[in-house]
Amino acid sequence: MKNNSKIILITGGSSGIGFDSAIALAKQGHKVYAAARRVEMMEPLKEYGIVPLSLDVTDDNSMQECVKAVLDAEGRIDVLINNAGYGYFGAIENVSMTEARKQLEVNVFGMARMCQLVLPTMREQHSGRIINIASIAGRVTVYFGGWYNVSKYAVETFSDALRMETKPFGIDVVLIEPSAIKTNWGIIAADNLEASSKGTVYEAKAINEANNMHKAYRSNFFSKPAVVTKAICKAVNRRRPRTRYCIGRGGKMIVFLHSILPTRCWDRINRIMTKNVL
Repeated sequence: MKNNSKIILITGGSSGIGFDSAIALAKQGHKVYAAARRVEMMEPLKEYGIVPLSLDVTDDNSMQECVKAVLDAEGRIDVLINNAGYGYFGAIENVSMTEARKQLEVNVFGMARMCQLVLPTMREQHSGRIINIASIAGRVTVYFGGWYNVSKYAVETFSDALRMETKPFGIDVVLIEPSAIKTNWGIIAADNLEASSKGTVYEAKAINEANNMHKAYRSNFFSKPAVVTKAICKAVNRRRPRTRYCIGRGGKMIVFLHSILPTRCWDRINRIMTKNVL
């Protein structure tokens, strides 16, 4: 290992952004542990010296064992990248409270617990970095994305609070805020939207929205995962990283417009963008 290499634990490492980022960081000389439920999907990562670990962010024992495995092997954790998450789309009226709780359990409470588990070690080291993968959906509400938005807004404010609390201990907290990225995430969210709306008064609009999402996430309009990987690498490697990386096509403009426009005006524009862009 190189002198400037770090011990990195990344969740959601079995596909998409987590998989790509694990490889990129390993190629830079870091020791990477990639964690996810589907361990078999991470077998190809071993080729790059990456260690796959089993992790279910809804199971406290699983999270404790995952962190312990890294500490037992390395004696330290320099960077935690909270990447595990998914999107359950649907009208607020339709999404069951079971599904709503699961969305928060994975996207918020799992992330929060992983932070709790690595913080004692990072405080003892008086160094460390926590990188939370948020979304512009944590700053701009998406049509039919209510509970997903709730989870990502929570990631934003949680990270802000954690950053202030941990600064005296030499720990950095960084938010990565992607706009729409071309991964299977959008396909899964669209499928969830159709399922949650079937047989309800929202069905027609939801099906149209889901069809638009399918088209968009299969097109070349959205940014590629490499954009997020690049931002994650910057957040890991820079001596003094930004607190936020808003990335992806149109992301900064959308956040800016949302911040300056009257709410009803933004609502209308949001629907037009959804109709024409998606």
